[in-house]
Amino acid sequence: MLKIKIFTFNPFQENTYLLFDDTKKGVIVDCGCSNSSEEKEISNFIADNNIEIVHILNTHCHIDHVIGLDFACSKYQLPVQFHRADLPVLEAVPSYASMYGFSIPAFGGEMKFIEEGEVIQFGNTQLEVIFAPGHAPGHVVFVAKKEKLIIGGDVLFYSSIGRTDLPGGDYDTLIESIKTKLFPIGDDFTVYPGHGQKTTIGFERKNNPFLTQ
Repeated sequence: MLKIKIFTFNPFQENTYLLFDDTKKGVIVDCGCSNSSEEKEISNFIADNNIEIVHILNTHCHIDHVIGLDFACSKYQLPVQFHRADLPVLEAVPSYASMYGFSIPAFGGEMKFIEEGEVIQFGNTQLEVIFAPGHAPGHVVFVAKKEKLIIGGDVLFYSSIGRTDLPGGDYDTLIESIKTKLFPIGDDFTVYPGHGQKTTIGFERKNNPFLTQ
């Protein structure tokens, strides 16, 4: 059985996800812890529940989703996995971090690039990688088909969508990604977004003002 622990971290109120199953193997998605207290919160939960972290994943690489990346990759001795098209996004973080009150050095850990259609395995759980650009050029979502859930990053929110005014963002591309990549997954799939509350594909298809025009 897949379990999801949500940590809401940093001043951007970003959702960092810890997924693990009965085998105690787990993954961290979008590690956004921004201080020692938040680092302890996630690492203590992992230790207290005897979880072995086997993958560190990112839906995309905007600052709020990578603040804790160095910490996580160093602590668990793993590469971060994300789409190659978001490498410039990750590399740009140090140049604008000070605007938000952070001093973030260039990421020095190992990187592994993932592509659409890849399956990430941990324990008895599989996550399929779906390419869904628009909010960021290399944005992906992770789909657990058996459990009917999507770790969606900043593509689709409850009654909203990801912003497209950041470098590499494009409104039409984002809408296309939602309609052609997320909607076909199924109305009964739950979406766990990068910010805010969870939702479902079916609810957003019928009610999201950006998608019902």
